[in-house]
Amino acid sequence: MARGVIELKNPPRIIASAAVGGKKEGEGPCGEQFDMLDPTGLFGKETWEQAEAEMQGRALSLAMHKAKKRQEDLDLLIAGDLMNQCTSSSFGALSFGVPYLGIYGACSTSAEGLLLGSLLYDAGRASLLGVVVSSHFCSAERQFRYPLDYGGQRPPTAQWTVTGAGAFLLGHEGSGPSITAVLPGRIVDGGITDANNMGAAMAPAAYDTLKRYFDGSGSAPQDYDRIVTGDLGAEGYAILKDLFAHDGVTLGESYTDCGILIYDAARQDVHAGGSGCGCSATVLSAVLLPRRYKRMLYVATGALMSPMSVKQGMSIPGIAHLVCIESEG
Repeated sequence: MARGVIELKNPPRIIASAAVGGKKEGEGPCGEQFDMLDPTGLFGKETWEQAEAEMQGRALSLAMHKAKKRQEDLDLLIAGDLMNQCTSSSFGALSFGVPYLGIYGACSTSAEGLLLGSLLYDAGRASLLGVVVSSHFCSAERQFRYPLDYGGQRPPTAQWTVTGAGAFLLGHEGSGPSITAVLPGRIVDGGITDANNMGAAMAPAAYDTLKRYFDGSGSAPQDYDRIVTGDLGAEGYAILKDLFAHDGVTLGESYTDCGILIYDAARQDVHAGGSGCGCSATVLSAVLLPRRYKRMLYVATGALMSPMSVKQGMSIPGIAHLVCIESEG
């Protein structure tokens, strides 16, 4: 370990993944690359929260089907979402009957899950792990903002919570990409109190994590084929580039953000872009992993707020976890 960067001696492969989404995700530029889409957003269930749990189960089942694995092959399942007490993950994992760890990192949960799963695999504590995360526009709006019927106005800096679930299997088989290094994020508070500007709240954390990674690994942005943040959207994307520009560092054309990739800003009314646990997870599975970048940094970001903290006028701390994903050939 050098300055917090953990290089894995026994790196796991991402042997399979799957992305599930809703109507708006299917209409976006990544829609055709999803494994499953439900235009109703209900996935055969009666409530949005039940639908989100169903999304998780379907995404994990699809990933396991691709890898030709059974439920009993899984040593551990790591899952998370945006709901109170991670209820979508708990109910989504219920039918699988495998050891379960529920985690919460807001929109950074996918990278947190991959990071924790990689460390457990590297330590020899599990040989096959599942990581699945989700978010749902309707359930998130009901919890964090207003009921949909309220019809509240959204400012330009607001982002659209993705209805989606992404699942990943970590193991040793096949020729899939490997997670070779990880860096846990630190909580960074930039003093932002506007819950409709999460990009500005999370950008300082993304800057902190990436800077620490470059310094600790002795690498630079140009050493990577792709640098991807999760859910900063157009607002946070611009802020992060400016923060590095002040250091005389250019992130370059290799840098992009999942919140920008998942929707068509000119055609879809999403304001600053996408957000939610399902945003970066589905883009990673559907778009980024199939392109097999030789060396990619995946940095999912999260706004660590709650309805209570927002109502009390507290600032919104951010966090960003990083995993380095490398492909052969």
